[in-house]
Amino acid sequence: MAALGACSDSGDASSNPGPTTVTLVAHDSFAVSKGVLKDFEKKSGYRVKVLKDGDAGEAVNKAILTRDNPQGDAFFGVDNTLLSRALDNHLFQPYRAGGLDLVRPEFWAGDDRHWVTPIDTGNICVNYDKRYFTAHHLKPPNTFADLAEPAYRNLLVTENVSTSSPGLGFLLGSAAQYGDKGWPAYWKKLRANGVKVVDTWEQAYNEEFSGSAGGRKAGGDRPLVVSYASSPPAEAIYASPQPRTAPTGVATGTCFRQIEYAGLLSHAKNPKGAKALLDFLISKEFQDDMPLNMFVDPVRETAQAPALYRKYAVQVDTPQTMAPEKIAAHRDQWVRTWTSLLLK
Repeated sequence: MAALGACSDSGDASSNPGPTTVTLVAHDSFAVSKGVLKDFEKKSGYRVKVLKDGDAGEAVNKAILTRDNPQGDAFFGVDNTLLSRALDNHLFQPYRAGGLDLVRPEFWAGDDRHWVTPIDTGNICVNYDKRYFTAHHLKPPNTFADLAEPAYRNLLVTENVSTSSPGLGFLLGSAAQYGDKGWPAYWKKLRANGVKVVDTWEQAYNEEFSGSAGGRKAGGDRPLVVSYASSPPAEAIYASPQPRTAPTGVATGTCFRQIEYAGLLSHAKNPKGAKALLDFLISKEFQDDMPLNMFVDPVRETAQAPALYRKYAVQVDTPQTMAPEKIAAHRDQWVRTWTSLLLK
């Protein structure tokens, strides 16, 4: 647990009675610049503790199990693939964050009670190791159908859909592509083609994937991984020296649009601090800072990703999407079906 500072437009917490420490529960990828947090701390008076609780799927499941006695006050990292599960289990209490009017309406329209606040967006996509495909004189895959071709046998690693939001997003993308009845047949083809399943994104990307810095160090031998369209910028920006182009690419025909949210936990011990923190997460300061820390896109209209991020970013014009009601209606059954096909 790291001690961090935060602020909001809600005023100086030091002048108000009550706790001055607020705890944010988040998935492992949450990050923010120290200077930005110090500025928040100075303005708000709140001291923020961040509790990282695994992959997004794991973190949401733990938050639901501890709902009546939560580990923190606010939660970051529930996305559109898991949101209905969180809402059905009454994980959050309503709060309309300050500055929400400056968030693009397509990310929050329909949530009239404001159970959650949209924070970022991105695309879950298959990434490929450019070096591998060049060395093997093989064209990288670009579509869902390509991944089932014999040329890509034993090359793909994906995540368990019951514990990982990227894994679940990839499943939903395939369901959007092939329909309610067609996606199981597609996954049977992937299984026959040697797809490997691991529990978390960290395992898949930083241990199994041959194209990531972590994967190369760990001896990963899978040149295809379910990750994000923003993963290539991360590989390029953290490389030393920085390359002219990213060492990894994106199969843009395999993408599913993700939106991540934060919310005020139902039994928060410091709801006032949590509200201030939610205001902060959609402030221009945080939204401008976010792309180079979490490699996701801002949702605030006045925010813009830094030039360095945009230099390596991959454009995805037509990602797969799915209505929240459909996800809510089918997700649990689809997860059970997927599990029976891939893990049993």
